[in-house]
Amino acid sequence: MKLFNGISAAPGIGIGKIFTVSSIKNAQIPKILIQEAERNSGWLRFESSLQLTKEYFSSLLNTSNKEQQSVVQTYLLMLEDTEFIGQIKHEYETNSFNIEFIIDKKVHESADQLKAIGDTYLAERAADILDVYGRVVHTMLGYKSADLGSVPEGSIVAAHSLQPSQAMMLFQKGIDGLLLCEGGVSSHMAILARTYGVPAVFGIDKIEASLPHEAEVIIDANKALVILDPDLETKKQYTQHKTETEQRLSKLAAFITKKAVTKDGTVIQIFANIGSVEEAEIAEKEGADGIGLFRTEFLFMSAAEQGLLIDEETQYKAYSSVLEIMKGKPVTIRTLDAGGDKVIPLAGMPGRSEKNPLLGNRAIRFCLTHPDIFKTQLRALYRSSVHGKLKIMLPLLTDIEQIKKTKKLIHEVHAELEAENKPFNKTTPLGIMIETPAAAITADLFAAQCDFFSIGTNDLTQYTISVDRDNIETAPLFSEMHPAVLRMIRYTIASAHQAGIPVSVCGEMASRTESLEVLIGLGVRNISMSPKKISEIKAFLSQKVLSEMKEIADTIQ
Repeated sequence: MKLFNGISAAPGIGIGKIFTVSSIKNAQIPKILIQEAERNSGWLRFESSLQLTKEYFSSLLNTSNKEQQSVVQTYLLMLEDTEFIGQIKHEYETNSFNIEFIIDKKVHESADQLKAIGDTYLAERAADILDVYGRVVHTMLGYKSADLGSVPEGSIVAAHSLQPSQAMMLFQKGIDGLLLCEGGVSSHMAILARTYGVPAVFGIDKIEASLPHEAEVIIDANKALVILDPDLETKKQYTQHKTETEQRLSKLAAFITKKAVTKDGTVIQIFANIGSVEEAEIAEKEGADGIGLFRTEFLFMSAAEQGLLIDEETQYKAYSSVLEIMKGKPVTIRTLDAGGDKVIPLAGMPGRSEKNPLLGNRAIRFCLTHPDIFKTQLRALYRSSVHGKLKIMLPLLTDIEQIKKTKKLIHEVHAELEAENKPFNKTTPLGIMIETPAAAITADLFAAQCDFFSIGTNDLTQYTISVDRDNIETAPLFSEMHPAVLRMIRYTIASAHQAGIPVSVCGEMASRTESLEVLIGLGVRNISMSPKKISEIKAFLSQKVLSEMKEIADTIQ
C-alpha cells in the first residue's frame, strides 16, 4: 500500500482500477522553413483544422449539463476570436516558418501573458487557450487523441493532463474518479468534475509512472489523498465510508423541496451565492430561496478573455436570465467588485500593479471613478428589473458619500431609460455589503441610506484583524470568530433591526455549522452560500432550537 498527496479538485471517494490515458500535450511541434509557394496551402490547412475543431466542440453542446455547455461555448468563442486569428495570420505572413509552429508560438505567448498577471483564475483560462488551440495544431499534425471510448465504467482515470472536452466524455461514461498531474481547483476540468460529482485529485507528480495501468486505487478527494494497492482493511473501511456518504446525500436530497426551519419553528431563508447564469440553474434545483449574491465580476472576466469590455446588452441578458430562472424569488446582484484578488485583464481595469491592491482603487471606488462603466452596468440592471425580484447591492463601502454618489448616477440612469421608453422598476431595492470595519462601525448611518445589508464576513474578517485570507503563512490567524469581528457583526445586525431593514450574511461563515449557530443566535434570519451546501444546512437547522443558539451567541464577547 502506497500513499500519494495532491490537491483536492472535487470532493468525494472513488474506488476502482486505474485507466491510464496518455497525453499528447507535450508533443514536439516542428519548426520548418517554408517557401512562399507553400504559404497559402498552410493557411488553408489551418482553416480546415479550425473548422473541424469547431464542429467537434459544437457536437458537445448537445447535453443538459449547463456547466458543460458553458465550457464548450467558451471554447467556441476562442476558436471564433477574429482578433487573435488575425494576429496568427500577421505572424505567419511576416515569417518563413510553418503554420503549426506559428500557431503554437502565438498561443503560448497569449497564455503566458495571462499567467504573468499572477491570478489563479486567469492562469486557468490560459490553460483553456492551450487546450483549444492545441487540439487544432494536433489535428493538423495528424496526432491521435486517446481512445476514451474504451474506458470502462467505474474506472479511476489517471493522466498527466486532459482537455475538458475529453473529460466531458469520461464523466458521461460514469468513471469513479480522476487523477491528474496538472490542473487547478478553478480550472474548467475541476468545475466539470464537481458538476458531475466525480472525485478528483490533481497535482500527482509523475502520475503515469507512479500509478500503473489497472492497479487498484482509492481516491479520498476530501483529504486530497490517493491510496495505491490498498490492503483489505483499508478497502473495507473506504467502501463503508463511501456507502454511508451516498446514503447521507440521498437523505439530504429530501430537504431540497423543504424550507429551512429550526426544530422549534423558526424559518431561516437560505439563498445561494453564484457567479454565472449556469450556477443560478443549479441554485434553483438545490432549493435556494433566491440568490443572495450574484458576483458580476465573473461576467467581466469572461468577456475580458476575448479582449472585450462586457457591453450593456450582454449584461442585461445575463441578469434577466437569472431573474427568470429564479421564478419570482429575490435575486441580489452585486455591482462590479473589480480589483484586489479579482483581476480583470483589460487596460484601465484595477490590477496587481498597485502597491496594495486590497486597499486600492477597487469595487465601489473603481466604479465611481469610472462612471461610464458603472452606468452601463446600472442601466443593464434596471432594465432587467422587470423580469423578476431584483435587489442591487454595492460592494466595499467605507463612506456614506459613496452611496449618495451612486444614487445620483441611478437618478441619471432612470432619466435616460424613461427618455428611451425602456421599462424598469424604479423601486428596486438598493443595499450594501458590510465588509469593512468602517461600514460596520457606521452601520447605523448607512442603514438610513439603503434598503438592506449583507454582511460579507470574508473581507470583514481580513480587514478587521489584518490577515490576508489567501496567504498560507497567516491562514491560521484568520478567524471569523474573533471577538472584534463578532462585535462588528452584532452591531451591524442591531443597526439593521433598529432601522427596520433586512440583514443577511453571504460569507463562508454562513455555511459552517459552528459559526452559523452564532449568527442565528445574534438575530440573522437570511443567509447565503454555495448551492451545494443548502440541503446540508437545512438538515442541520432542522435539529436546532433557537433558544439554544441564542445562549451560544450570548456567551461570545
